[in-house]
Amino acid sequence: MRTSETTTFECETGNYHTFCPISCVAWLHQKIEDSFFLVIGTKTCGYFLQNALGVMILAEPRYAMAELEEGDISAQLNDQKELERLCLQIKRDRNPSVIVWIGTCTTEIIKMDLEGIAPKLESQLEIPIVVARANGSDYAFTQGEDTVLAAMIHRCPEYDYYTADIAKKKTENAGINESTCTRSKSNNHASVPFGSLPSIVASQLNSELRRQSIHVSGWLPSQRYAELPALGEGVRVCGVNPFLSRTATTLMRRRRCQLIGAPFPIGPDGTRAWIEKICSVFDVKPQGLEKRETDIWKSLRDYIGVVTGKSIFLMGDNLLEVSIARFLIRCGMIVYEIGIPYMDKRYQAAESLLLQNTCKKMKVPMPRIVEKPDNYSQVQRMHELGPNLAITGMAHANPLEARGIDTKWSVEFTFAQIHGSTNARDVLELVTRPLRRNDDSLLDWKNLSRQIVEI
Repeated sequence: MRTSETTTFECETGNYHTFCPISCVAWLHQKIEDSFFLVIGTKTCGYFLQNALGVMILAEPRYAMAELEEGDISAQLNDQKELERLCLQIKRDRNPSVIVWIGTCTTEIIKMDLEGIAPKLESQLEIPIVVARANGSDYAFTQGEDTVLAAMIHRCPEYDYYTADIAKKKTENAGINESTCTRSKSNNHASVPFGSLPSIVASQLNSELRRQSIHVSGWLPSQRYAELPALGEGVRVCGVNPFLSRTATTLMRRRRCQLIGAPFPIGPDGTRAWIEKICSVFDVKPQGLEKRETDIWKSLRDYIGVVTGKSIFLMGDNLLEVSIARFLIRCGMIVYEIGIPYMDKRYQAAESLLLQNTCKKMKVPMPRIVEKPDNYSQVQRMHELGPNLAITGMAHANPLEARGIDTKWSVEFTFAQIHGSTNARDVLELVTRPLRRNDDSLLDWKNLSRQIVEI
């Protein structure tokens, strides 16, 4: 571990060990309820989706594979006609509001012109077709969502600064008391959080911002395609996940939105910092956040008692590592290393600063942050350090368990509800489960040994 109080970044030359980014279909097709995702790839892509997403028996999923055959790859078949046939069938069977084409590695290699075909079929089918290249050139599987959202930004309506201000004031006057209206009228900027979260979690964050008189004009992505938020000059955007740097860049450069650089709302500390940063941009003084955070920490005492003093090693898989490590340090854990496939230092600057402040507050050294870690070297370091727990990809879990190191799959943090103050228990439940399992096994062994001695 580093004794320095500043963040130290290291870069190794390891390979990227991660899922394919087309796995983003797993959660995006559930978030955008009237969408249909068509993954254009080979049999390998289909096998991966079938294993990663499972087979739905009672309901037809809103995603499918367009399997490329030898005729497609050798250019003997007409790509446009084949895609037209599939999309006509999708329209007839499912009638979605939007079709999202997910291009894979193979479509890149054979230079399939998806961007050129999509507008022609869109005008013919009268259904929007969004093209996203979520292929293996990304650093982590979570960046598939980043690619889809960046493509969907261009379909969002243009924000009318003055019209939106009038409508917003009418809403405030109708449903909020006078003191709240006075604070909200000090600005006429809309706020749009971006990042795919379960509807219940998004509603919780909306409620948190509403308590501070912050008007949320919409989310990207929205539950329905027709409800995509208006974007443009005068819109403040704020990310909820650290793997959305491409989306953030597109929002600023293409739609002239202002990015709010805030830590990510993971854990009570991160959620409070996220809200405080948004309030500062809107010139709103936050109310009651300190008390709310204190109450949440009190409710987590049972879990904190389990993790305090325990050590953890994050190998790097889903780009959530820095935020999770920061929260676990605040809970009293010792973080030896934060491995991460790729880190956009500008987009995660506020999160890095919060990590530094958390280490100072807890009086612990800054953990080393290793970008593109070499897994062989990581295993050697773990052997020397002997952490109580390692958060790792599925490929390395069993080998580490065989070496006597407890593990937790990093992919579980991707699919769990970990955002917001009230969901901090879910994060700690994931972390403490292997720790408690071994403690229970040890306790059972001691009881068995005691019974044998008595006999």
